Amino acid sequence: MTPRRRPAFWITVGIAAAVLAVAVALLTVSGALGGSLGGVLSRGQGETGPGYSARAPGETVVAFYGDSYTRGTGASATDQRWSTIVSAERGWTEVNPSRNGLGFVNQRGAGDDLVDEVIAARPDIVISTMGLNDNFSMPSRADEIEAAITRDFTTIRAALPEARLIVVEPFWYTAERPESVEQIIGWVQAAALDADADYISGASHWLDGHPEWMADDGLHPNDAGYAALAERMDAELDALGL
Repeated sequence: MTPRRRPAFWITVGIAAAVLAVAVALLTVSGALGGSLGGVLSRGQGETGPGYSARAPGETVVAFYGDSYTRGTGASATDQRWSTIVSAERGWTEVNPSRNGLGFVNQRGAGDDLVDEVIAARPDIVISTMGLNDNFSMPSRADEIEAAITRDFTTIRAALPEARLIVVEPFWYTAERPESVEQIIGWVQAAALDADADYISGASHWLDGHPEWMADDGLHPNDAGYAALAERMDAELDALGL
């Protein structure tokens, strides 16, 4: 009886060994694929929390914190907005969740905060261009706006102590400049200095005297306007050593 059982036993052992070999091979291939795919994880699809993404060697991630002027509203395509032009020229990985109508107090909903998205991206550089839309809440919310500016920059600095924080003077778009424009600019500059940020001044005048740079809505830059903003921003970033 024993001799008759040996072939079945060895067949079973052989099958088990083959299955084990295939499993090891699959694990090896899976590990190799996982390693290669890790470098192309998109932001927000990470394995250690929101915003995580494996980085390529030498990659510089830059998060833009802004409103419609940084979102690119009025441009013919996303790649025509100033932030994307600047990022492409410098080889940066752009993270740009900027939104229409956003301000330090305007369009800020509970649980839907752009500051959190900026922080989650774990950027090397943060560029803030906020403040234009808060003019439409002045002067009734002046104290609230000033406090919110300080709070946002303090929050970003505390969460990203190693990041380069660059604060740009809020953009403006008409020859008429309400008193609030200079007030908000002053608050933004003061809060930027308190947060140990680099500050770029003069941006509220970058579109002055060029109606041809505005889109048909009369509110936002067109492609030519965004190209002009990109050129000015490039010069300012060069001056900061970036």
